[in-house]
Amino acid sequence: MKWATTILVTAVAGLLALGLVMLYSASMAQKDAAYLTSQLEWAGIGLVACMATAVLDYRWLQRLALPVTAVTLLLLFLVLIPGVGVWKHGARRWFDLGPMYFQPSEMAKIGLIIGLAAYGTRFCDKMHTLKYGLIIPGGILSLGLGMIFMEPDFGTTLLIATVGGIVLLVAGANWKYVIPPAAFGLGLFALAVFNDPVRMKRITAFLHPEQHQSDTGYQAYQSMLALGNGGTTGLGLGNGRQKLGFVPEHHTDFIFSIIGEELGVVATLGVVVVFMILVVCGLYIAWKSGNRFGQLLGVGITFLIGLQAFINIGVVTSALPNKGLPLPFISYGGSSLVFMLTAVGLLLSIANYADETEPAPVASTGEDEFEADNPFIETP
Repeated sequence: MKWATTILVTAVAGLLALGLVMLYSASMAQKDAAYLTSQLEWAGIGLVACMATAVLDYRWLQRLALPVTAVTLLLLFLVLIPGVGVWKHGARRWFDLGPMYFQPSEMAKIGLIIGLAAYGTRFCDKMHTLKYGLIIPGGILSLGLGMIFMEPDFGTTLLIATVGGIVLLVAGANWKYVIPPAAFGLGLFALAVFNDPVRMKRITAFLHPEQHQSDTGYQAYQSMLALGNGGTTGLGLGNGRQKLGFVPEHHTDFIFSIIGEELGVVATLGVVVVFMILVVCGLYIAWKSGNRFGQLLGVGITFLIGLQAFINIGVVTSALPNKGLPLPFISYGGSSLVFMLTAVGLLLSIANYADETEPAPVASTGEDEFEADNPFIETP
């Protein structure tokens, strides 16, 4: 287990360092080091959260799964209210907290996984049934997905839906119950995309990029130019041209293209390999956790990080339509960075307590009745 945690920490540290360097390079032409300073502050907060989470016993999250899920759903609801949630870039996804913005859908990525992992642990012997394996957890998951979809944030909706489905299947849900409603939900998702002019233009631009390189497909086209300009070894750090106002969101969702232009295909392939290694380490930690909750939580977190990276890189390389998901640990964005580092802390906690089967005893606090009624806590 030690080798897995060592490689995991090294991989995340490497991605974080690369992100800070490339973020400075990508944004210096517009705002000097403003983005870098902000990202460093968020990275500090995220690293503190990561270390604190790694030290704490993750199994106590099973006790808190119900309130964590409830708070997550409440925040997703509140952000939809005009005057409470902030409307930016054609969506209402943020809370304005004064010096910073908070995006509750980033919290939902982890909060809903914790809820599903705790539920799958509590009802492990009933997950093969329709009621406990699909209707109840699927209803909770669909409630959260519906509110994220209404922001609208189609990329995050699809990501959480996929990860949630994987967690349910690993927990023991019958695939014959999961696949049909998943296909139905995907059909509704496609119908919503077809009825949304903005998203439909993105699909059209993805299918016919040469016809939309000056309008809807401009971002993807410029991203491909950046990757092509870099060649094998790149133009050199800081020498990229596409960041000079040609690639929109080059410091956030499309920072991978700047890596390719300045450091070349060698660096981009290296990033892909590092994410693959991270996924392997995460799955190994989950497999060796010796605890059902740890297994489900580890699998969910690992697939969350891996799939988000896969989607982001797919979008930047025009293998997928534009989804608006940041590249984990590298793209600019405080909420995403903090919760991704917190997720890594949870993986480290799972590894740290892998040899123990029961949480450490605590003094009685009068919570016995709460625990007995909490559907997320496994009863002996």
